Amino acid sequence: MNTMNLKQIPGYNYNEYLLVLNPHEDLRDKIMQVKKGFFEKYKATTALYSKPHITLINFVQFEMMEERFINRLKIIASGYKSFKVDLKDYGSFPSHTIFINVESKQQVQNLGKALRPAQQLMTLNKDNKPHFINDPHLTVARKLLPWQYEQGWANYSHCYFTGSFIADGMLLLKRSLKIQSGGHILTGKYQTVRRFEFMNLPVNIKQGELFMQ
Repeated sequence: MNTMNLKQIPGYNYNEYLLVLNPHEDLRDKIMQVKKGFFEKYKATTALYSKPHITLINFVQFEMMEERFINRLKIIASGYKSFKVDLKDYGSFPSHTIFINVESKQQVQNLGKALRPAQQLMTLNKDNKPHFINDPHLTVARKLLPWQYEQGWANYSHCYFTGSFIADGMLLLKRSLKIQSGGHILTGKYQTVRRFEFMNLPVNIKQGELFMQ
């Protein structure tokens, strides 16, 4: 999360937003067992914090902008086609994160490209632009201490995992941000704002109409 130059402005509320792909319930349960197992072995509380998902975009924006970018995302999703997401084994970002690999990265990256036309509506200022995830993954645990990462990766680099789901829509999540004096930021819990269905409809929007939504 990039929160440079955020100041609490009276009457204006900030939210942090995540646009994600959400596996079906059985696969979510299977992944949660992996995350719980990691917590039990290495006491990494971040393994339990978030529900299983693949992040597409992370951004901070004024709450008053929400309806505008929701309308834009709805239009993009309605013209997008469902696709299969394959998960296989584990990967890591040294030296802080262990995740489940997304094998069908290209399909997820293509969706990210399709969402680019909405980025202006997600941009708060020049220091707080939307972060498009270029390396799709499904986090097991993040912000690991050195020993948690080293011991965890020594184990999980030899473990196997397989799973797949049909991405037939995406979820928009948000949590409130409260900026205190000194720049400290308090965050609420993520809540689901909206699900956008991939409907594969013929959508033809003229460039001049994009900002009328």
